[in-house]
Amino acid sequence: MGASDWEDLMNGVFGPGGRLRAGAAKPAQSQKPAQDAQQTLQKNQQALSEALARQAEEISRLGGELEHTMQRDGLLTEAEAQAARRTVLTPAQADAFDGLEETLGKSVLGQPEFLKQLVRAFKRPFVLGTAGETARGVLLLHGPAGTGKHTALEAIAREMADRKLLSGPQIAWMDLGLYPGPGQEKLFLQDLYSALNGPGQILVFCHYERCHPGFLNMLAALAQTGKAPLNSRYAVQKGMLVDVGTALVPDAVSQLTPRGKYLVFLSEKGPEKLADRMGAGMVNALSDVCATRPFTEEELSAIAGRGLEQLTEHAARQLKLTVTADEDFKALARRQASPGRGAEPIGEFYDRCFQALAEYKLEKEPAVGAAAALTAPESRALVVVDGGQPEDLLGLLRQEYTGMLDEVDRELENIVGLAEVKDYVLRLKDSVQANQRRAQAGMKTGSVSMHMIFAGNPGTGKTTIARLVGKYLKAIGALRGGQLVEVSRADLVGRYVGHTAPLTNQVIRSALGGVLFIDEAYSLYRGKDDSFGLEAIDTLVKGMEDHRDDLVVILAGYSREMEQFLTANSGLASRFPNKIEFPDYTGEELWRILELNAKGRGYRLAEGCQAPLTECFTRAQAENADENGNGRMARNLLERAILNQSRRLAAEPEAALDELTLGDFALEEAE
Repeated sequence: MGASDWEDLMNGVFGPGGRLRAGAAKPAQSQKPAQDAQQTLQKNQQALSEALARQAEEISRLGGELEHTMQRDGLLTEAEAQAARRTVLTPAQADAFDGLEETLGKSVLGQPEFLKQLVRAFKRPFVLGTAGETARGVLLLHGPAGTGKHTALEAIAREMADRKLLSGPQIAWMDLGLYPGPGQEKLFLQDLYSALNGPGQILVFCHYERCHPGFLNMLAALAQTGKAPLNSRYAVQKGMLVDVGTALVPDAVSQLTPRGKYLVFLSEKGPEKLADRMGAGMVNALSDVCATRPFTEEELSAIAGRGLEQLTEHAARQLKLTVTADEDFKALARRQASPGRGAEPIGEFYDRCFQALAEYKLEKEPAVGAAAALTAPESRALVVVDGGQPEDLLGLLRQEYTGMLDEVDRELENIVGLAEVKDYVLRLKDSVQANQRRAQAGMKTGSVSMHMIFAGNPGTGKTTIARLVGKYLKAIGALRGGQLVEVSRADLVGRYVGHTAPLTNQVIRSALGGVLFIDEAYSLYRGKDDSFGLEAIDTLVKGMEDHRDDLVVILAGYSREMEQFLTANSGLASRFPNKIEFPDYTGEELWRILELNAKGRGYRLAEGCQAPLTECFTRAQAENADENGNGRMARNLLERAILNQSRRLAAEPEAALDELTLGDFALEEAE
């Protein structure tokens, strides 16, 4: 803050003459001038407090840079620096923690022990003292999904900021799953620098399980030693950390520090998993471990009741509707909770209810204060406004776009044969859509396993159907991308020790949001001595579990070999409940495939071709369907006919350019 800024601020509080502005107001017949002056004083006092806080942060930053320079030049030892930096709790700050746990309990239900641990964790640095830019505390918050970890963090940040224990309520969140490989190093460092130097004093790391090990080592150093050295030359340009290569810059950044923030690691897993990924030293560096537990039925009911209160208040304030709900509706909200997501779906259900009420308000324009009674007979959410007719509450929401479905349906229809396979795909679509409709109606849903095994001979349409499955699931909203990533053993298994897992994980990441199709999957398992193949399978199983809602895996191969493959890992068979057999094509079906392929390439088949070609296909399939290639045999025969036609046209210039004759197929050579 410059001198002129400081002078302007002080003049705003005291006035140019050095007197408080509030005292400068002249008496008047009403009290309004005095009230205005008091409000002005309060605003100026608030501005002064904020300016002082910013100045304190800037002084801290400059002091840290000076300390680093003195240590580098040998003028200050680490022990001297630690002693000089350490601050301790004042009596006023100690009192500020009184009643904090009880206050948090009003917004975070069912986790009293966790809240006690959390308050103790955030109070610890005030009691023990803090040392400059080292972390105030390194915390691990773990427990099942949907048990209040995020809510509790946001609540304690707000409350501590209100009590002047934190400079502000802001929390910086870093999703470490966004940095899975070394190629994200610059992005990781830029994001980490921004988070460490941004507003607020809490930095939360999520999904460390998916982060590249090199970046986790840097975070471990940050937590354990209070500094993370940088391997390259960096400088700050326009507030961003930039790699300057070999250029000489006056203010190069050689390391990152926690900047006196709380470093919080958020996970469903406990300290054992953290030690596995970041080392025992990281676990020893934790100042506190805070664990949530699954909610009881009574606690879920209380959470549903609290959510209904918030819905009622929000609707009254925003929509001017008087919302009430019967016990059936409350029970329906309670049933949204699931073992995999805890109480989180309850909040999502109430969010959809509010959006539906907003749509009703826009469309029907009810009177201000209109009574909106929510009920749920037969587990279906309904709304009755001012005693009118019941309406499907969640049916008021805008329906999702599904225009791609017709196109995919037509593409499926055009596939020759495979009646049972097509029926399975349609049943899969119906199952997913039924689950979506249940969710939209506020009913409980179960997860549908969509991983599949396609068993059959080569050329029976497995890859084509896999691609359509991806399109179908994208069209109905079950997958966000719908892309098909087709791989084999060579794409998953490394060439040396330590290469396989990163290679497999890279393939998994490329398929997220879509379908991972592994052809000849049985080749991954070549016996118990195939350590590389077994590592690829183990990594695949883990990836399927980590991304169970964002990835469909389809394994393809011969029926007998696939049965043997499923014994390679105890978790394989249970993760692939859907096995679809692809039968060999008949002679008639191969004729139709040939005809469709020819038409698609601008050719027509001469009269007299159908019977001989169908008979040829039938005979070939009967003799050796396993090795003929099925649909590939038809395509290969068409390629030969087109080549032979070009030779014939050279000798017969007047012949039709788009016609393929029986002689072009040279069936005697094919046999």
